[in-house]
Amino acid sequence: MSRFLRAPVLMLFLASCGGGGNYSAPRQLDDACAIAAERPQYLRAMQQTERRWGVPVWVQMATIHQESKFVGNARTPHTYILGIIPSGRQSTAYGYSQALNGTWEEYQASGGGRGAKRDRIEDATDFIGWYMDQSSQRLGISKTDAASQYLAYHEGRTGYANQSYLNKPWLVEVAAKVGARSDKYREQLQYCSN
Repeated sequence: MSRFLRAPVLMLFLASCGGGGNYSAPRQLDDACAIAAERPQYLRAMQQTERRWGVPVWVQMATIHQESKFVGNARTPHTYILGIIPSGRQSTAYGYSQALNGTWEEYQASGGGRGAKRDRIEDATDFIGWYMDQSSQRLGISKTDAASQYLAYHEGRTGYANQSYLNKPWLVEVAAKVGARSDKYREQLQYCSN
């Protein structure tokens, strides 16, 4: 192999070996203790967020489960024109928290830092804590009320205040599932922390 060909081949090989984050989901998404054991950095990030923003770990976990199933580089599906021509994605939502571009930029400007990334668990949990803290302050939603926090997270604070979710029975059902998962995670985390 010539010297000129070796360098590009070596670079392609090294690039294919990784360098990016592990964006795959943990194996047991229904078990908070298993998630914490498999990905201790997730638990540390959520505990840090709980200390900073007061949003419990189990509320963060239930939100991330609903939004991305703990897949760090999750994106919304593509949309298609005439069913075959790709025309972009359904929204700009990305990462663990499925934060939209505009909301993420607001978070970065208000203290999240310009270097914060949606596909980094520490930044994603901090974003969730920041957002839910703001929802608590502005809308009076308890930080332990995962279902209501999720409705405000999904609809935006203005949508929540206007009760836009009442026209979306499917969303109310999803929020109830987030609340139930939050309760389940809370019970599991109490058991495995002992």
